[in-house]
Amino acid sequence: MGILGGNPKDEPLHYGEIYDIWQFSMMAKGCVSAYRAFQNHAGDSDLKNILADMINQAELEASECDKLLNDNGIVPAPGLPDRPEAKWEDIPAGARFADQEIAPKIANDVAMGLVACSQVMGKSIREDVGALFAKYHATKAAIGLKTLRLSKEKGWLVPPPLQVKRPELVEA
Repeated sequence: MGILGGNPKDEPLHYGEIYDIWQFSMMAKGCVSAYRAFQNHAGDSDLKNILADMINQAELEASECDKLLNDNGIVPAPGLPDRPEAKWEDIPAGARFADQEIAPKIANDVAMGLVACSQVMGKSIREDVGALFAKYHATKAAIGLKTLRLSKEKGWLVPPPLQVKRPELVEA
């Protein structure tokens, strides 16, 4: 067997994998900070629960990516300081993000995360890296579905133009 045979954890990471894992960790750490801020601004308890799920997932992603980097001799991105908690009532209404602003922002983050996971999976040659990002992809898809359902239920979803009346097909 060659250098890329046997236990995937014994194989070297290629530079693309290193950068993707490092970047993903850095973004996850930024998401933890942003979602904690959104939790301070959110008024809806269901939205707060989704944000808590997203924070837990981002913390897990950062932790697992950092471990993978450290195990391969790469220094991970630095973490951000913890955000202080704020009471919803203490944030002035004009300065507060509304729930209907937070929901599409986190839905967009999920969509971008799905694309990022797919790209890492497609580029990786180490099976453990591909499997790790497949796991993240599946979790993000589930959170995205919860966010979509909540947005529909609460009336926060602003759909793109809908094709209500379809043109009739003309047979030649």
